[in-house]
Amino acid sequence: MNIPWLEFDTPFPDLNLALSEQDELPGLLAAGADLSPARLLDAYSKGIFPWFSEGQPILWWSTDPRMVLMTKDFAISDSLKKRLNKTRKDPAWEFRFDSDFEQVMRACAAPRRGQAGTWISEQMIASYCALHQLGYAHSSELWFKGELVAGAYGLSLGKMFYGESMFTKVSDGSKMALAQLVFFLRNEGVKMLDCQQETAHLASLGARPIKRKDFMAHVNWAVTQTPIQHWIVFE
Repeated sequence: MNIPWLEFDTPFPDLNLALSEQDELPGLLAAGADLSPARLLDAYSKGIFPWFSEGQPILWWSTDPRMVLMTKDFAISDSLKKRLNKTRKDPAWEFRFDSDFEQVMRACAAPRRGQAGTWISEQMIASYCALHQLGYAHSSELWFKGELVAGAYGLSLGKMFYGESMFTKVSDGSKMALAQLVFFLRNEGVKMLDCQQETAHLASLGARPIKRKDFMAHVNWAVTQTPIQHWIVFE
């Protein structure tokens, strides 16, 4: 298996060179380079994302098909709707954006049952926190009595949002944080949320796989649109 090695100034290869579904690591496009803000922004604008474990080189992926959630298709159960409405009315609970981005990332990186490790390394945390400081990375958060109990984070480019990870310490917490994010994005004219990997959990919320060429057709349009100016929770 041969994949391109990227130096710091090497451009990304054509997406069609990514490994296919018949290969051992489908979607793997390249390795190397760095996680600088400029490199990450270039990657996401081209439909590429980093995903690697501690001790590995930086690995860059462009999966085909690509799991996406169209904001108009977001589906939540009646019971979750009731819980979401009840939570919003209870002053002990707060929905926030970007109140503590780093804490959300670290909570997402915490060990989980059945997992030996995490791909959200200190290097990844530092890089995405830098993007947060530049206004590209954002977190949707759920707080209870002053404690962060659930959240999700990702990147926003133009009218495109790239979801990265979620966590929760309470029942349905990550679903409520995601719901708050999707409702906000939909209100801001964002039509697609990139989910990267296909999972049953995401499918249950309305996400579906689409061909990479269709994904990129939307990305190429969305990243040129006016970005979201204010990340403010609305009722």
